[in-house]
Amino acid sequence: MNRILLVDDEPDILRVLGISLRADGYAVLTASSGEEALGIFARETPELVITDIKMPGMNGIEVLREVKHISDETEVIIITGHGDIDSAIEALHYGASDFINKPVRDKQLTIALKRAQDKIHIKQQLREYTTTLEHKVEAATREIRRRSNFQGKLIRSSNDGIVATDEELRIVIYNPGAERIFGYPQQGVIHRMQIQELYTPEIVDLFVAGVSQENGLKEFPWQETSIVSGNGENIPVRFSGSILHENGRKMGSVAFFQDLREIKRLERELLKAERLAAVGQTVAGLAHGLKNILHGLKGGSYLVDLGIKKDDTAKLKSGWDMIKRNIGRTSELVLDLLTYSKEREPEFEDCFPNEIAADVADLLAEKARESRVEIKKSLDPSISKVSMDPRIIHNALLNLMTNAIDACLFDEDTGKKWQVAMVTTLEDDNSIRFDVSDNGAGMSKEVRERLFTSFFSTKGHRGTGLGLMVTRKLVEEHGGRIEVISAPGRGTTFTIHLPFEAAGERKDKI
Repeated sequence: MNRILLVDDEPDILRVLGISLRADGYAVLTASSGEEALGIFARETPELVITDIKMPGMNGIEVLREVKHISDETEVIIITGHGDIDSAIEALHYGASDFINKPVRDKQLTIALKRAQDKIHIKQQLREYTTTLEHKVEAATREIRRRSNFQGKLIRSSNDGIVATDEELRIVIYNPGAERIFGYPQQGVIHRMQIQELYTPEIVDLFVAGVSQENGLKEFPWQETSIVSGNGENIPVRFSGSILHENGRKMGSVAFFQDLREIKRLERELLKAERLAAVGQTVAGLAHGLKNILHGLKGGSYLVDLGIKKDDTAKLKSGWDMIKRNIGRTSELVLDLLTYSKEREPEFEDCFPNEIAADVADLLAEKARESRVEIKKSLDPSISKVSMDPRIIHNALLNLMTNAIDACLFDEDTGKKWQVAMVTTLEDDNSIRFDVSDNGAGMSKEVRERLFTSFFSTKGHRGTGLGLMVTRKLVEEHGGRIEVISAPGRGTTFTIHLPFEAAGERKDKI
């Protein structure tokens, strides 16, 4: 503080106080009346005014009021006569910084000036702090508004449906994505509907339990479900959600919905395309298989004709054997096609699975001997009479055993002692395990991945590829599953798991 306006109608007091204040380093402005003082104050705006309270014309109280009216930050010290306490109190009421009595002593004046300086300094600090605080509040408000606008844009622009509620499950956020899925306009939903009017009962139960129960779920992972839109359309969606908390208190919920209509449509189109491709592949594979059979029939008929023409019984027999083999291949192809194309419910009846497995091994015993393959059987004695479909067991094992013997014939290691094993095992989950293994050629990973595809065969022109497709279809129709383990040169193991029921339980369905 450098400037002081000194106001008094007595010239001697102005002169003496002015000398004293200037000696203390202040720039002193003087006025002999209130009117003059206000003119100087308007021009110079000093930080402090010292005024006598009793002056002709405008007195000190009026000067005080006018100064405070112009600048509330200016401090005013009142000089009063001895005992004029009422005027001093009135001056304080109007905002005077302090008052001192006449005659003015240096010590009193120093103390009053110190108080005024402290007040000015405090006001300045407060003003700076307030300004800084206002700037901080303004900056924080801008940042909050920016984040809020950003989050609002994210919610509005999301393709997913986003629905948020308060703690009473009243909907407070409902974005355009939700509007497209549910079919209700925003103005009819926000603060007007609860989730019971929008979600399916299953989803409602999740959120109600999450909000009302202490041990209720707080996070709902993604799951596929369906909702009913405002126009009654059943819409497939992926759904997830969570219960919102703040300081340990449940504040509401949020749910996300992904519209799966387009994805489901594309899946249907893809499935249709795959079916068409399978039909084309099937026709091509069938044509290839029939072509090989026709070559065999033509070769056989040529030998028959040659044998008849030359009366050669050996050629006649050889040609007829070739024709019979290809007629058998034709029969197998047709039967496999019929089995693969026809949907069939398993026909459960009481049977002995071990006897069926042993029968298959006996049927192929002659073929195995001709191919120098040893058949081994390990049949679990704990497997007794059960209710299963014996035809499915027989057909599936016959296909796998036949393939196992052929795999030994295709093995390049001719010095190996080839074996095919049939193993049955009773499992704990009311199912029976059938293992058919060989130590023949084995298969690579690429071959294993193509095993069950249409008309893929490892036998070249001697196979159609339908056998394993039919086998898997039969096993799956029985409610079972088929697995394969193989490595080149180390053989292959096919494993079938088939469920069963207790004997006698399905007699009414035979």
